[in-house]
Amino acid sequence: MQKILGNLEKGLAFVLSAPGGTGKTTLAKMLFHEFDSISPSISYTTRKPRPGEEDGRDYYFVSHAEFEEMVKSNQFLEHAKVYQDYYGTSRRLVESEQEKGKHVLLVIDTQGALQLMKSFKAIFIFIKPPSMEVLGSRLAVRRSETDEAIEHRLSWADKEISLASSYDYQIINDDLKIAYIVLKSILIAEEHKNR
Repeated sequence: MQKILGNLEKGLAFVLSAPGGTGKTTLAKMLFHEFDSISPSISYTTRKPRPGEEDGRDYYFVSHAEFEEMVKSNQFLEHAKVYQDYYGTSRRLVESEQEKGKHVLLVIDTQGALQLMKSFKAIFIFIKPPSMEVLGSRLAVRRSETDEAIEHRLSWADKEISLASSYDYQIINDDLKIAYIVLKSILIAEEHKNR
């Protein structure tokens, strides 16, 4: 019996980018909760885990030396330095999920997405905040960073937003429910698209 999603022999790849605090992680979790045919691409990172994060669930936490070794042996589809830490997407993990017929959702920053646009077949989706003021408020509410770090993130967010036109789709996350409906609609439409 046909389902809304998960009917392809080989899954698609979707790349989701957004400035920190825009809601991309929340939106991704909503997709994973609703659809078992969508797999997360769990990135490797050299940053320290935040409270509540688990190795292998949120990220694969590795040392700088381990990460550099993975880069040398071409294990990443993309990798980038974000602030002071490295993040990378495992080629093997993504391809193995796609071969099972699962769609893979890669939640990555704009640097990584721009790398992938040159060499990897995927649908690219950018989540925008309603405004920089709203984004600043959301980051302050999280209380996971200093005021200085928030200012740095907002400056970086401005650069990221300027790259949004490179993506296939843009969604403004002003209302989480509406943003989720739009995101879900994109995935459904892409699966049913003539290729």
